[in-house]
Amino acid sequence: MPTKETLERFIARVESNAHVEAIHEFYTENASMRENFKEPRVGRAELMERERQTMEKATAVRSQCVPPVFVEGNHVVVRWIFDFTWPDGTSTHMEELAYQRWDGERIAEEQFFYDPSQLKK
Repeated sequence: MPTKETLERFIARVESNAHVEAIHEFYTENASMRENFKEPRVGRAELMERERQTMEKATAVRSQCVPPVFVEGNHVVVRWIFDFTWPDGTSTHMEELAYQRWDGERIAEEQFFYDPSQLKK
């Protein structure tokens, strides 16, 4: 179960748009992520690379946690809002829930729930 301080540091890291660094610092080596019900991506190195590629596509990103953060044992739910600005001047506003299973002070599994229509430009 993560401590309150660990969760606060994790959220601050994401809100500072250090997404790749947050994965490195707060995820287990064999962590998995999945979008809605797609196949999970597995392994911290792969998760970091995928996140780096996504972030490089945007010219600007704003990341915001919307409290409260729900914690029950080793499960955490975070509501996120992300605003992406793309090189062509368009933008994407995205809201999602991240359902996480923590292994001590690190995230072992994460599943994102969001409406895919938000991704259409």
